Amino acid sequence: MMMMCCASCGTAQVDDIKLKTCNACKSVRYCSIKCQKEHRSQHKRACKKRAAELHDEILFKQPESSNEGDCPICFLPLSLDQTKSTMMTCCSKVICGGCYHSNEVRIFEEKLKSTCPFCRHPAPTSEEENEENIMKRVELNDPAATLQMSIRHNKAGDYDDAFRYANKAAELGDAGAHFQLACLFGEGKGVEKDAKKKVYHLEQAAIGGHAIARHNLGCKEKKNGRMDRAIKHMIIAAKLGCDSSLDALKDGFRGGMLSKEDFAATLRAHQAAVDATKSPQREEAEEARKE
Repeated sequence: MMMMCCASCGTAQVDDIKLKTCNACKSVRYCSIKCQKEHRSQHKRACKKRAAELHDEILFKQPESSNEGDCPICFLPLSLDQTKSTMMTCCSKVICGGCYHSNEVRIFEEKLKSTCPFCRHPAPTSEEENEENIMKRVELNDPAATLQMSIRHNKAGDYDDAFRYANKAAELGDAGAHFQLACLFGEGKGVEKDAKKKVYHLEQAAIGGHAIARHNLGCKEKKNGRMDRAIKHMIIAAKLGCDSSLDALKDGFRGGMLSKEDFAATLRAHQAAVDATKSPQREEAEEARKE
């Protein structure tokens, strides 16, 4: 077994000496902060290169699913189109249109009181009650409810609170909150404009499965002339079911920027992602919406 040693002085790790790994590149170890500082000039270039490689390994990993997740009732993936689902303020569960519509039909036919299709909590009778329900969830550190408060304040023009709630939701791990923060940093709402922080939060959202954040990163890379990275982002987003990214890849394929095999594989994955969000109940709900 290879013995681990300090990259600066060569001290070996033994029972009474514990080496600490470089936080950035994870590839070298040091016995003390003094040694790490002394070795910095020698290690800086390799460290930066390896850190970038590690970052890209995480950034360009295909998520298993989008950040929207599954409907908690029918367990089918939720559509990227958020107009096809509803967040219940009582429990913060996002219900697909099919299950929501089926519940409404059941309530009507059986002449029942309106309740949440998931937790059966009585439906709120006013916007004030809606907000009270959300705040109860916020106080319980519910990331979905916290993001919802950010969205509400943003629509009302209260950007300071929009930023505050989005920041809290992001700390709780919500990918959508990172996307919200990227928008706020990009527009300078509730916070000073900061292009680097905008990109950081877009990347965090993309890593979490946010397809639109991923698409936006692809657009940014294309604008910067880094087409290889742009194509990678667009492929990942398209495989999550993003139509905009698929359209961009069609143009890229016609321009010879990705192979026939990669384009065909992406087309199949995109169709599979879209098909997975369909059900007879959801189609019925869509028809009812059109009436």
